[in-house]
Parts: sequence; structure tokens; C-alpha cells
Amino acid sequence: MITIDPPRAGLSAKIVRRLIECEARRIVYISCNPTTLAPNAAQLVEAGYKLNRVRPVDMFPQTPHIECVAQFDLVGPLVKRDRDGNIRE
Repeated sequence: MITIDPPRAGLSAKIVRRLIECEARRIVYISCNPTTLAPNAAQLVEAGYKLNRVRPVDMFPQTPHIECVAQFDLVGPLVKRDRDGNIRE
């Protein structure tokens, strides 16, 4: 299992690739910005992970900010990609 808590800007494509290369059975992604969670989630799902749940957590009740905790599980063989994002055989 890997737990990640990226900065507000989310994970870069390079970090997402490295995360996928680890082939963890489960990834827990703690996001302070749901807008950047969405594209990172799409990248993980495209690589073979299933988004099982997302839960908002209001850690700062007097502000508009929320944290989102997302759980991804590996459901099959990973889709291998090269540095340019092309699928490898």
C-alpha cells in the first residue's frame, strides 16, 4: 500500500508514472484540491487501478477547504507505458 499526500497542484505526470511502476495493490491519495485529484485519478484508472471510494473530510470547518481521501485498488495487470505515454508491449 502506498499513501500519498501531494501538494495543492497535484502530482506531476512523472510522479504518477513512478507511482504506477511501483505496482502497489492499493493507493490511498489524500488531496487538498479535488480539482487536481480528478486528472491524477484518471491516470491511475487508465493504468489499471479502480477508484473504490472517495470521501470528503472537512478538517477546516470555518473555511471552504476540504480534503478528499481516495482509495484505488489494482484490479488487473498494469498497462505499461513509456515516458511519452505510449502503451508498451
